[in-house]
Amino acid sequence: MSQLREFITEKEHHRYRRDYPEYENLADEFKRLKLSPIERMTRRFELMLRLERPVLLPGEQICFLRTVKSLPDCFTKDEWESIRAKHHVHERGYISNLSPNYESAIKTGLLAKRENADEYGRRAIDAILALSDRYREEARRQGRRELESVLARVPRYGAENFREALQFFRILHFGLWMEGNYHNTVGRFDKYMYPYLKNDLERGILTEESAYGLLRDFFISFNKDSDLYSGIQQGDNGQSMVLGGIDEDGKEVFNLLSKMCLRASRELMLIDPKINLRVSRNTPLEIYELGSELTKAGLGFPQYSNDDVVIDGLVKEYGYEPKDAVNYVVAACWEFIIPHVGTDIVNIDALSFPKVIDVCLHRDLGGCSRFEDFMDAVKSEIQAKCDVMCENIKSIWFAPSPFMNLFIEGDLYQGAKYNNFGFHGTGIATAADSLAAIEKYVYEEKLVSKQELIEAVDSNFEEHRELLPILRYEAPKMGMNDNAADAKAVFLLEAFADSLKGKRNCRGGIYRAGTGSAMYYLWHADEIGASPDGRRRREPLGTNFSPSLFAGIKGPLSVIQSFTKPRLGKALNGGPLTLEFASSMFEGEDSIKKVAALVKAYIDMGGHQLQLNAVNTERMKDAQLHPENHRQLIVRIWGWSAYFVELDRDYQDHVIRRQQYSV
Repeated sequence: MSQLREFITEKEHHRYRRDYPEYENLADEFKRLKLSPIERMTRRFELMLRLERPVLLPGEQICFLRTVKSLPDCFTKDEWESIRAKHHVHERGYISNLSPNYESAIKTGLLAKRENADEYGRRAIDAILALSDRYREEARRQGRRELESVLARVPRYGAENFREALQFFRILHFGLWMEGNYHNTVGRFDKYMYPYLKNDLERGILTEESAYGLLRDFFISFNKDSDLYSGIQQGDNGQSMVLGGIDEDGKEVFNLLSKMCLRASRELMLIDPKINLRVSRNTPLEIYELGSELTKAGLGFPQYSNDDVVIDGLVKEYGYEPKDAVNYVVAACWEFIIPHVGTDIVNIDALSFPKVIDVCLHRDLGGCSRFEDFMDAVKSEIQAKCDVMCENIKSIWFAPSPFMNLFIEGDLYQGAKYNNFGFHGTGIATAADSLAAIEKYVYEEKLVSKQELIEAVDSNFEEHRELLPILRYEAPKMGMNDNAADAKAVFLLEAFADSLKGKRNCRGGIYRAGTGSAMYYLWHADEIGASPDGRRRREPLGTNFSPSLFAGIKGPLSVIQSFTKPRLGKALNGGPLTLEFASSMFEGEDSIKKVAALVKAYIDMGGHQLQLNAVNTERMKDAQLHPENHRQLIVRIWGWSAYFVELDRDYQDHVIRRQQYSV
C-alpha cells in the first residue's frame, strides 16, 4: 500500500494522461449542430468516457484513474456571454457543492436506476457501464481475478460487500467529475458504508486489518485525479467527508469505520478526503481526542460541526424538516447542506462587514451625534447591501447534469426539496473591532474627532500617526473576551440574518447568512483602504470566523469565549472559528487531552463550527525558499487543505501571518 501512495504522491500516474486537441473546440461543433444544453452535456460525457483508457495501478484494490487530462467546454465564449446577459450564472456555470445519493445507488445498482431515468440519464448510465466493462476486461487480461469479480457486479448491480461498495462509490464519484460537476462531496460516509463493513466482519469475509487495507486504498483514490479538479487554488476540490453525529433516531453514528477513517487520514497524510466530525454536548471526550490526533498530524482537519446548534438552527431558523436537518453534511468547505434532497447554492455571494463600516464611516459618521445613531446607519447599510445582493440573483442558470440528476431526489433542474442560497459574511472581527474603536475613542473618550479618524484611515495612518498603535494594539479586540468588541459582532450577525429574513430567491428558497469568508478574506480586503481598528491598507482580513491577524489575543480560551457570544443558529450558512496552533505545542504528553478539552469547551459553549491547524512557521518560510524540499507540507487555507508549495504567494503569506496559540 505504501508503494501505491508513493506512486501517486510522486505523480507517476500522470504519464497515463492524454490531451485530445481534436476536441478542444467541441463547443463550436455543438453550436454548429444547434444542440440543446442537455444534449451537449450528455454527448460530452459519452465522448469523454469513450476516450478513457482503463489503467490498473500496481497493487491497487480500488480502481478507476482519470486519463483524459481536460474536459472541453460545452459552450462557446459568445454563448456564455449570451447566457450571462439573460441569467445569473454562478461561478463556472456547472453544478457544484451537492451531496448526491450514493447510498441508494450503491444499494440497488445502476440498472435499477436506469429503469426510471429519462433518456439522458439512461445514456449516462450506459456510458459509465461501458467504461466499467472495459476496466473489468483489463482486470481479466491482467489476471486480477478479485477485481474482475468486483466489476462483474458493480456498478451494474447493488454492492454485496465492503469492497464492492467502495468500488461503486469510486465509479460514481469519477463519473460526476467527468460530467463537469465539481466540489462533489462524500456525505455521511460512515453512516451509509458501515453496514457493508459490519456484515463482512461478522461473516468472516474481512478482518479489521484487511478492511483497513481496502479503506486506505479507497482514500488514496481521492488523490489520483484531484489536481485536475477545478478550484481557486490546488486542493480546493470539495472532497469533503462527514463522520459521526446522530441519526434519525437520535443515536450516535460514530463507529468502527469512523475510527478507521481517522486512522487512514492520519497515516496516509494526504489532502483528500477532507474530514469533518459531527459532535455535540453528548460526544465522549475520546472522540475529540481521536480528532486531535489528526489535528496533530498537520493536515488541517478534522473540522468540527456542532449538532446541537446546527440541527436546531436549520429547523427553527430556516425551516428544514427535522428528518432532513438531522442528516446534514458539509459542502466543499463548511456550508451546511442536506444530502439527496438539497440543491442549495451555498456560496452565491458575500457581504463584507468591513466594507459596510467603511461606507458608513465616510458617509454617516459626521452626522451621527450619538454612537447609537451610527449603529443604526450600519444596520441600514447591511440591509441595503443584502437587498442589492438578493436583487442581483435572478433567473439562475446552470448547465444540465444528467448523471448528477440520477442521484438527487426531485428535479435537479426545477429544484429539489431545498433550494436555498447562502451568503458568506467576511471580516467580522475587523468590523466589530472598528465599531468598538469608534465607540471608545470618538464617542466615549473623545480622543479623536470624527474627521481626524477619517483622515487617519484615508491616509493609511500617515496622518495622525499617533492613532495607529492605539487602534491597533490598545483598542478592544474580538477574541479577548471583551464585550466592547464582542457585542458588536453579535449586533452585526443579527443584522445580517435579519436583513435576509422573509426573502425568497428565484428558485423559491430562502437566503442564509453565514460566518465564512472563502477567498473573500483577500478580495474584500482589497476593496477598502485602512480601517478604524488599526488595520492598514492591503492587510488581509481574518479567515472565516476568527480574530484579526494583529489582535493581541490572550489565548485560545478567550477566543472561544468571544466567538460563542453571537446566536450562531441564526447565521447558519456555515463558517468555522479557525484557530492556529504551533506544531511544537503537540510535543507535550498531555497536549492531545488539552486540545480535545478545548474543542469540547467550544462545542459545549454553543460554538457552531471549529477548525484547528497545527502549523510550523519556520518550515513554511523555508518552503517558500526551497519548495523542492517541502512538497508534502500541508496547510489549511479556508475550508480546505492544500500542499503549501502549490499555493500562490498571497495564500502562503496569509497562513504564515495567522495567530498561533498554545494550551
